[in-house]
Amino acid sequence: MTVKDSHRARQAQATKEQVARAARELFRQQGYVATTIAAISDAAQIPVQTIYSAFGNKPAVLREIARIWIAEADTRRLAQESLALTDPAERLRAAAHWQTRQFVTGIDVIQIYQEAARADPRMAAELQSVWAAREHELKLYLESFEGDLTQPQGRALDIFLACTAAEVYHLLVLERAWSIQDYETWLGDTLVSQLLP
Repeated sequence: MTVKDSHRARQAQATKEQVARAARELFRQQGYVATTIAAISDAAQIPVQTIYSAFGNKPAVLREIARIWIAEADTRRLAQESLALTDPAERLRAAAHWQTRQFVTGIDVIQIYQEAARADPRMAAELQSVWAAREHELKLYLESFEGDLTQPQGRALDIFLACTAAEVYHLLVLERAWSIQDYETWLGDTLVSQLLP
């Protein structure tokens, strides 16, 4: 790749991120379904045709929003680092930390995806695929505890998924006004009490 090509690629990515950030705010305020590409164009100050050239459609804009969110949350790195912890309770509290961070940085993205899934069968299938991938990663994570868990692997996964459901975070933090720290502490305590001796 030449210097010129590299510069173009960086410019194209910067444009995509500008569009994604504007779209995320509109999706949060107006809803995914009600927001048009024209509205995103106005908010991002990027021509409509440029948005169509860069993304093709609204679902692709949402995918870019999710990509930015996952990168900013940095939960993959945090999850990998937590695997190095030898104390099982510490490792579960570390999991509570990266799960909380994921919600703090992106509960709105999850809700936008859920709205999109209700309106578009393709987005519903995509969201189902995302949940399945998450479940697979958590299954592998819990398998790393080997004989430390009091629950069989399948039941341990069910408990972990129930405790870390986005709806629970929404209820406790956004509706019941728990602090982020209170939620994270509760989540860590609950995982430890439910999954360890």
